[in-house]
Amino acid sequence: MAADRITHRVPDRIPDADRALAMSAVEPEPRGLDPRLLAEAYERAARLPRIQSLLVARHGEIFGEQYYNGASAQRVANIKSASKSVISTLIGIAIEEGHLEGLDQPVLPFFPELADVNPDPRIHRITIGDLLSMRAGLESTSSRNYGAWAASGNWVRDALRRPFVEEPGGTMVYSTGNTHILSAILTRATGESTLAYARRVLFRPMGITLSPWTRDPQGVYLGGNEMGLRPREMLVYGELYRNGGRHEGTRLLPAEWIEDSWVQRGTSRFNGHGHGLGWWIREYAGHDVFFAWGHGGQYVFVIPDLELVVVATTNPAGGRQGAPTRALHDLLQEVLIPAARKGAAGTGRL
Repeated sequence: MAADRITHRVPDRIPDADRALAMSAVEPEPRGLDPRLLAEAYERAARLPRIQSLLVARHGEIFGEQYYNGASAQRVANIKSASKSVISTLIGIAIEEGHLEGLDQPVLPFFPELADVNPDPRIHRITIGDLLSMRAGLESTSSRNYGAWAASGNWVRDALRRPFVEEPGGTMVYSTGNTHILSAILTRATGESTLAYARRVLFRPMGITLSPWTRDPQGVYLGGNEMGLRPREMLVYGELYRNGGRHEGTRLLPAEWIEDSWVQRGTSRFNGHGHGLGWWIREYAGHDVFFAWGHGGQYVFVIPDLELVVVATTNPAGGRQGAPTRALHDLLQEVLIPAARKGAAGTGRL
């Protein structure tokens, strides 16, 4: 499987490539990426089914960028559920701006017309933090339930009316309905659509043009699926988190929100990944790995102590069968993290 475009070059600068880590005052050594291992990473990536892009950056510099199967740098990728991490970012900004009170703010008062949506008294205990951490306790609207939920006349109501399968704040139950409720909360709290708010406070300041995506029957932008970004835009987003919420010296997101987002609050019973506030969590070779993840293999990996950001996109068609999700994690763990740990002298040219 040949790449349609292969780029191994003197590294480009990514906006806000601060040398200091947000989470550590100690700069890791060695710098750069081992060229032999980087080449191996791209050789392995080229054999993965449905892959469309792989971008690798360290210290804010792009060391590798390839596109496959007809994809290109200009093609917008449907980042699927990786957009749940973006919703988390917007909630953090909305809290900082005073539109929202915080993680402990109850959810139901945002929807007075739905006060009687669920007879279970636990509905009043669900908070913004519970939705972000996937611990609302309500039956999932994802997987086999997604189609019926999306076909309903009111996505917020349908998500909130579902029976409780866990206690609020308890065991993780992954559900796209949770992040869609957050999108509706953003719309009501800010007085702007999720798209308009995202453009104003996050994407426009990063030089990214965010296009409209799917909306529910009430006009609320789908929170947690179908958002579109180009791979390099995904990389810029990852760099925002690597830099502790700063872009080109301007703070867009509180560093404390990133720290809170990367505290594990639950564990997926399907794959063992940890989950924070809209971000997934693993540890590979002694390094904490935080990632936005979308169906089929849409990834933004951030490894703060290595100053490493990796973006991958795939063709999401075909479902889980044949998706290179496990293979991309193996590639990160077995090749790219060792490449960063070994490093390379000079500019990172292959």
